[in-house]
Amino acid sequence: MAGRRRGWFRSSGSNEWIQQARPALTAAFLDMDRRQSAAEAAVHASEQVFPNRRMSARWETVRSGCYDAAGAYLALNDELDTAERDGTPVPHGQARADALVRQLNAAAVVVDDFYGGNQAQLEHAVAVYRTVPQLAQQVKITAAGVRRQAAESEYADYPSVRRHADAVDEALITLEAAGSDATAATVRDAANRLEAATKELTEALAQAPSRQQAATTAIGSASTRLAAVRTRAERLAPTFSTLLREFNAASSADLANNGRESQRAIDAADAALVRARVALAKNNPESALDLTTSARGSLTEAEQQVDAVTKRLTTLREVRDNPQEKAKAVRFRLRDAQMLAVGRGLTAEWGSVLDAQVDRIDRIAETLSGRHPDYWAYVTELNSITEFIAGVVDRMRKQAGPRRP
Repeated sequence: MAGRRRGWFRSSGSNEWIQQARPALTAAFLDMDRRQSAAEAAVHASEQVFPNRRMSARWETVRSGCYDAAGAYLALNDELDTAERDGTPVPHGQARADALVRQLNAAAVVVDDFYGGNQAQLEHAVAVYRTVPQLAQQVKITAAGVRRQAAESEYADYPSVRRHADAVDEALITLEAAGSDATAATVRDAANRLEAATKELTEALAQAPSRQQAATTAIGSASTRLAAVRTRAERLAPTFSTLLREFNAASSADLANNGRESQRAIDAADAALVRARVALAKNNPESALDLTTSARGSLTEAEQQVDAVTKRLTTLREVRDNPQEKAKAVRFRLRDAQMLAVGRGLTAEWGSVLDAQVDRIDRIAETLSGRHPDYWAYVTELNSITEFIAGVVDRMRKQAGPRRP
C-alpha cells in the first residue's frame, strides 16, 4: 500500500502502550471537540443576533483553551504515528498521553461551565438565529400583499396611504439589500422595520374610509367655532375703548394691536376652511383635515387675543375696587415663606432675601395714587414678587433638613 500507514497497523513491542492509549485520547478529543463546536455555534448565533451582548469576547478564553488542547493532541498523535511507523520510543509517552487526556477533559469541562452559565441567552440566540431567514421571507410576502392592496385601493392617493406605502417600499429595498454577507442582526432589524411599516400601511388603509365623514364633521365644527369667535371679536374694540377711558393708557398699551391681530387670525382660519371644503369636494379628506387643524390653530390665536382684552378689563376693575386685596394675598404668601425659613433653620440664608420683598410690596403700593394710577404695573409687580417667593420656597423645600449654626 502506497502512502503513510497508520501506526496501529504495526507496532514494536516497546510501543504496544500506544494502541491502548489511542482510544482514550481519541475519545477525549472528540468529546471536547463536539462540545466546543456546539458552544461555538451558539456563540456565533449570539454575535449574529445580539452583538451588543459581546458573547464572543467571553468565549475567547474558553476557545483558546480548547485550541491549546487540540494542538497538543494533534502534535502527540503525529509523534505516536512516527513512533509506530519507525519503531522509535516516545519519551514519557504514557505519562504524556494521560496528561493530555486530562487536559482535553478539563477543556471540555470549561466549555460546559461556559455554556451552562450562559445557557438561556445562548439557546435563545440560536432559536432566533434559526428563524431569521423565515422571518425575512414571511415579512416580504406580507408586505408585498399589503402594498398591492394599497396600489389597487380607491384610497391610494390619500396622503397617509401614499406616505406609508413609500415607507414600505423603502423598508423592502433595505431588507433586500441585506444580502448573504449581512449579519442576522442586520437582517432581523430590516425585517422588523418592514413589518412595522407594513402594519402602519394596513392601519392607514383601514382608517381611510372614515376620513370623509371625519373631515365633514371637523369642517362643520370649525365653521361653527369661527362664527362664535367672530361674534366675540366684535366686542373687542368697545372693550378696549373702555380700558382707555377707565384706566391709565399704560395699563393696556401692550394690547393695542390685539384687534388687528385677532382679525388676521380669523381671516387665516376662514381661508383655511375654504381650502378645506375644496379639498373635501375633490375627495381629499386628509388634506381637508390638515387644513381644518390649521384653522383651529388660528381660531385659538384669535380667541387668545380677544380674551386678553376682556380679562385685562376685569382684572383692573377688581384691583381698582379693592387694591389691597391682591397685596394682602402676596403678604400672606410671604409670611408663609418666612415661617418655612424659620422652621427649617434657613433664616441666615433666606431671611434677608424674603425681608426685601416686604419693601418691594410697600413700594409698589405707594404708586396707587393720583387720578389714573397704573394698576397694571401694580398687578405685574405683585405677580413678579409672588413668583419670586414661590421660587425661594421651592429651593428651601429641596434643601436637606434644617441647618443649625
